[in-house]
Amino acid sequence: MKKKIVIIGGGFAGVNLAKNLTDQPDFQVTLVDKNNYNFFPPLLYQVATGFLEVSNISYPFRKLLQGKPNLNFRLGELMQVVPEENKVVLSNGELPYDYLIIATGTETNYFGIENIRKNAKPMKTVNDAINLRNFMLQKTEEATLATNEAEKRKLTTIVVAGGGPTGVEVAGMLAEMRKNIGQKDYPELTGIDSKIYLVDGAPTVLAPMSQASQKYTYDSLVELGVEVKLNKQVTDYQNDIVTFADGETIETKILIWAAGVTGKAIEGFPTESYGRGKRLVVNEVNKVNNTANIFAIGDIALQTTDQNFPNGHPQVAQVAIQQGKLLAQNLQAAQQNKPLKPFAYHDKGSMAIIGRKKAVADLPKPKLHFNGFIAWIMWLFVHLVSLITVPNRVKTLYNWMIAYFTKDQAMRMIIRPEKIDIPKPEKTEKVLHLEELLKAS
Repeated sequence: MKKKIVIIGGGFAGVNLAKNLTDQPDFQVTLVDKNNYNFFPPLLYQVATGFLEVSNISYPFRKLLQGKPNLNFRLGELMQVVPEENKVVLSNGELPYDYLIIATGTETNYFGIENIRKNAKPMKTVNDAINLRNFMLQKTEEATLATNEAEKRKLTTIVVAGGGPTGVEVAGMLAEMRKNIGQKDYPELTGIDSKIYLVDGAPTVLAPMSQASQKYTYDSLVELGVEVKLNKQVTDYQNDIVTFADGETIETKILIWAAGVTGKAIEGFPTESYGRGKRLVVNEVNKVNNTANIFAIGDIALQTTDQNFPNGHPQVAQVAIQQGKLLAQNLQAAQQNKPLKPFAYHDKGSMAIIGRKKAVADLPKPKLHFNGFIAWIMWLFVHLVSLITVPNRVKTLYNWMIAYFTKDQAMRMIIRPEKIDIPKPEKTEKVLHLEELLKAS
């Protein structure tokens, strides 16, 4: 009898696990995701700013799994895990499993600030990116019609919260667009005193990277016209006013929230299964603590057994990819009664793009730092080859080449497909209680 493997989540971790179980005769694998496509999160900001189309960074799961008879796809959202019955409850039915792998990733963390959740614009999903693009374009169009100068400034001032790679890349891209495209597209706004702010509660941008990368990034953003505000914690956003902990305020109608992520409580796991950031605590082979056959990989997993990362691994793509590949090997080893190999993350470095011919890259072994044009080329190459298929790479490279030589891009369109509300089952008292306990902790 083939072992039934259910993978919840088709991001870096889930897809790499599934791909490495292809043609394994001992396993029948079902990949479950609430979307019917895989997408590449590091390039979401380029969809949001109109440099890439959704199809450049996305690919349908069913097409990805074509010709792989032991892999199949199920469209659905995880509602509950029932470990004692070895099954999961989805938004559209149930699935039994012999092995369950949670690879759901994370969601935007609003740090409990309800006004930010309601009024700020996140950028965690494809829907978020499209919505943000529409929203910014719409506000700019409104600014061309506004007769009040203060209103024009609010409509064209942008605050980006979060000094990590996403925040830096968004702020840099928006600054270059304003410089190269803004006056050509919107001559009505010439002379308006509007700004792009990048704000963060930490004392530096790109906190996990080297001091050289932090300084180059800060200086490059300032050179592009971005006003960088550090040691500034956002505490509220309502009535078009961003409020900071020290009492300072900025008036804007556009707050882009890239300040952090958090896991999501899943009904069926007790509170003690979760660690910092609502991540599932796992052992050295990524098995969820106090379970027999449930694993967690990627951003949702908190593993403290790796001696080089005693506080858990960074929530980056390479961790998810490596965990997915190793878990595939370990599941095969388990079938053959062989010992399982503990996970150890091999850090390949980190990088961030700031703007045209401006980027930073840190390599751990040997310890090297790059910035400027060479780091920009490295960033382009790594992100291009990381796209899931050759057609994605070709389309993305084409769009990048056009944007580079013209200093322009053509996807500045407001497209609003009709919204279809799909009813979802209400959360049970148990999961609501679990979320309250996790929030309190």
